[in-house]
Amino acid sequence: MKKLFIVFLLIGLMALAGFGCRKASDAIKIGIAGPMTGDQSKMGMDFKNGVSLAVEEWNLKGGVLGKKVELVIGDDQHDPKQAVSVANKMVNDGVTGVIGHFNSSCSIPASDVYNRSGVPMISPGSTNPQLTEKGYKGVFRVCGRDDQQGKVAAEFVTDKLKLKRVAVIHDKTTYGQGLADEFRKALGDKVEIVYHGGIVQGDRDFKGVLTTIKGKSPELVFFGGIYPEAGLMVRQAKEIGLSAPFMSGDGSIDPKFIEIAGAKVAEGTYLTFSPDPQNIPTAKEFVGKYKAKYGELGPYSIYAYDAANIMLAAVREANSAEGNLIMDKLHSMEFIGALGMIKFDKQGDVTAAPYVLWITKNGKFAEYWKP
Repeated sequence: MKKLFIVFLLIGLMALAGFGCRKASDAIKIGIAGPMTGDQSKMGMDFKNGVSLAVEEWNLKGGVLGKKVELVIGDDQHDPKQAVSVANKMVNDGVTGVIGHFNSSCSIPASDVYNRSGVPMISPGSTNPQLTEKGYKGVFRVCGRDDQQGKVAAEFVTDKLKLKRVAVIHDKTTYGQGLADEFRKALGDKVEIVYHGGIVQGDRDFKGVLTTIKGKSPELVFFGGIYPEAGLMVRQAKEIGLSAPFMSGDGSIDPKFIEIAGAKVAEGTYLTFSPDPQNIPTAKEFVGKYKAKYGELGPYSIYAYDAANIMLAAVREANSAEGNLIMDKLHSMEFIGALGMIKFDKQGDVTAAPYVLWITKNGKFAEYWKP
């Protein structure tokens, strides 16, 4: 009886093992990583919605490699340590590729994990140059870089506004401080930097530092950071009588910024970002589908959508879920996405990354100036 029990047990275990293997091969798993909860969750959900729409379209057409595409969602809470944990879990879950992360401070350490494991990643929103300068074959981004963004912002200040006194402040993160540094570097000696310093991301009272800045009489205040702090800072500047307009980057151009600051207070704030996708002919179909399903378009929804489509197209063209083969395709192919033609250079950066200046006007963002 004991021998018979062992035989049946072995048969059962073999059957379970076989079932597990079949289950693992039933789908192509794609990871989506970003701040899904917390004060930056709006960006994470925009990512998730864009990728989900792309995956839904692929599955309606039969998936990829004859398999259904399955999403694996990771919440890094815009915390670098959590991002590493998410990356390790993604790898252990057997993802074929990852769309993410949002924050450069998360994407950079997470990229170490993906690189060691041979898993390609495409970030829709991490702009710090260091991300693609580590020499990792499998690291890509569909957005531009802070050195490009900072240069456009500086040109606007010197050539369009013709300002001479600027204050620079940042949130001490890889993204925020990196963008502020690139902006200052691009200004060169054309403008006097009357203040340069940092605040702590997550703080809510900035009146002390803003009072110091007010005493320096700047003609403009540049903030490198994300919309939660940007909105509070602009609102509190108004409260203490600091009248200089604010400028920020792509991390602040979200309706949440206007909501936090207040529409009247946010009026006249400048922001650097890519052109409005609603004016891009190739984006028309995406914009219509996204709005019908999720409502208002998020700033990085279209980037996440294109990143997912690019990843899945590379899997299809490689005819394999093997990371190295997918990376080869990502480096060699041209992709036509909602944003238009996208091609990566040898570092994994897009070969064309246009930035323009936006302005907050009547409670909304509007394109204002193109270099």
